[in-house]
Amino acid sequence: MNIPTTVLAAALLLLAPTLTFAQGVGLQKPALPKDEGEKRILEAIADARKGQRYANVSDADGRLMRQLVEAVNAKRVVELGTSTGESGLYFSLALRKTGGKLYTYDIDPGRVEVAKANFKKAGVEDLIVVTLGDAHETAPKNTEPIDVLFIDAEKPGYDAYLRELLPLVRPGGLILAHNMRQPEPNPRYIEAITTNPDLDTSFVLMEGAGLGVTLKKR
Repeated sequence: MNIPTTVLAAALLLLAPTLTFAQGVGLQKPALPKDEGEKRILEAIADARKGQRYANVSDADGRLMRQLVEAVNAKRVVELGTSTGESGLYFSLALRKTGGKLYTYDIDPGRVEVAKANFKKAGVEDLIVVTLGDAHETAPKNTEPIDVLFIDAEKPGYDAYLRELLPLVRPGGLILAHNMRQPEPNPRYIEAITTNPDLDTSFVLMEGAGLGVTLKKR
């Protein structure tokens, strides 16, 4: 049966509000700064995105990550994949309140330099320790407990990062993994976080890149 184009268009228009509501699109408002420090960070995030085709995290991803870090009162956040620093800026919104620090790792010197400039512009360079090099080699050298681990590096390495750093994540800590929808996630990582009885995982914001939120059970 052939359905007229006008009928299909009308049906999509009727469905659009429902789909939009289900995804939260249209409900989200811009972040409101609580103080001048927060305003400076949000402005640095906006500036960092100018001229970029893709942000390393979306605003929705970044805001949720900030909320989780602040909610667990994280003192030590480890990030694998600094990129240009946007995710680090979102983390800094929380860390300036919790008194914690971000330890971030990237292998790309160009991106690291851009990230450092963005951190300086936001006035949060004292909250962030940047390490240039292969995170598989450099990150496990630190032996302090991790409150939140964020994985956003090369996708084939996600399961290896988990093996290397899960022992350092404290009980009650979180592992956040970006790109759980696109690009296609590492199946070994998905298997690792969904079949381990010591972990509990939810997948959120899947209308975008997707974020895996994994609790290391107490």
